[in-house]
Amino acid sequence: MVEVEGQTQAFSNGIIGNLDVMAEQASVALSLNQPQPNDITTIPPQCPDCGTKRVFKDGFRKAPSNAISNEPIQRFRCADYGHRWSAHIDLKVKDNYKKDSQIGAKAKNLTSTQEIQTCAEKRKHLPTENEIKATPQLTSLLEQLANDGKKPGTIKNYRKAFSRLLKEGADLYNPESAKATLAKAKLRDSTKKTIAAILAVWFDYIGISCKTPKYSAEHEIPFIPTEELLDVFIASLGKKMATYCQILKETGCRAGEASNLTWSSIDFQQHLVRIKPEKGSNPRILPLSLKVLEMLSNISKSSHDNQQNIFANADDMRTNLFLQRRRVAKKLADPRILQIHFHTFRHWKATFEQHKTKDPWHVKTILGHKSISSTETYIHIEEMMYLNQNDNFTVRVANTLEEAIKLMEVGYEFHIEIDGNKLFRKRK
Repeated sequence: MVEVEGQTQAFSNGIIGNLDVMAEQASVALSLNQPQPNDITTIPPQCPDCGTKRVFKDGFRKAPSNAISNEPIQRFRCADYGHRWSAHIDLKVKDNYKKDSQIGAKAKNLTSTQEIQTCAEKRKHLPTENEIKATPQLTSLLEQLANDGKKPGTIKNYRKAFSRLLKEGADLYNPESAKATLAKAKLRDSTKKTIAAILAVWFDYIGISCKTPKYSAEHEIPFIPTEELLDVFIASLGKKMATYCQILKETGCRAGEASNLTWSSIDFQQHLVRIKPEKGSNPRILPLSLKVLEMLSNISKSSHDNQQNIFANADDMRTNLFLQRRRVAKKLADPRILQIHFHTFRHWKATFEQHKTKDPWHVKTILGHKSISSTETYIHIEEMMYLNQNDNFTVRVANTLEEAIKLMEVGYEFHIEIDGNKLFRKRK
């Protein structure tokens, strides 16, 4: 009887990328000559394929027919590559197993362990000469940016840009090499424009004169789904993810702003939420519906601390959304769902409010834009989306001041005056 424990340790990301090496490998700990209890192989909650600890529970599977207990076995899924596996394997071991069978089982387990090791080694990235040479000054630059007050998200973008260039073989001390690598990269021009600006900061930091390349940002009209599609999608998500997306739909806030919400940010009495801004936007206080407040009430509060965040960070929520989105799209047989991401709710909210009110300043306030020029994009999107559609209105006539006040209180807007009759209308 043999007990084998296999484990591959996750790689840690340094300033430039994966520079650590894999740690301890599987070991056989028990002797074959001494009788032992049931043979149990335990896999810790980390991916046995790539070694990442970014995993989450993914349901249960039935216990095998020869299992000691009939309890279901926990399944896990890797958040990086989607690999699924069981938490443990609990099998019966017969007392009359022969020694050669035990040796065969040992060899089989060791072969499996070697395969896991080989798979992990393939994912390991060995540092190149350019990475080794540039790492010290890149680290100093990122530390200086942090000291200068740059946001963690900005520093993360700098790190990702340098990592991509170095991985493609760029020499960051040779401006022409860096520009040539950027030109050949399969990236959108808007992304190249951002990386070119990052290179300008780098070359200025190391004292090298360089004329950075010029790229024009690409302007694309984003996918704007119907409200019915968003509602069906939200209803198909898990409880916490559905609440998260419902808040995005009603407020139009960014994913990072939703992840920063604490329990003290929600005013359950006045049906309001206070949005702490990101990316230099304005703070907002926005209304919430009874529906989303009820959804929030159904989320278990693990702590009595009102300053505790309601949701996980935006990156973890985004990874979870992509996995759930794939399942929902397959279940509903609707490929449009695969185009929905967190920022889609912000695009939809802005377009919907612009179409409803025809007031870009109102949209600007909801989105938290500091400049109306940022909101003008949604004016164009709304005009293109409803270009060939006829708006349906409910029309009322007001002949007195009191009638006009009552109509405006329920959402009617003054449209035109004909023969002394003031016409008010409201979209259906």
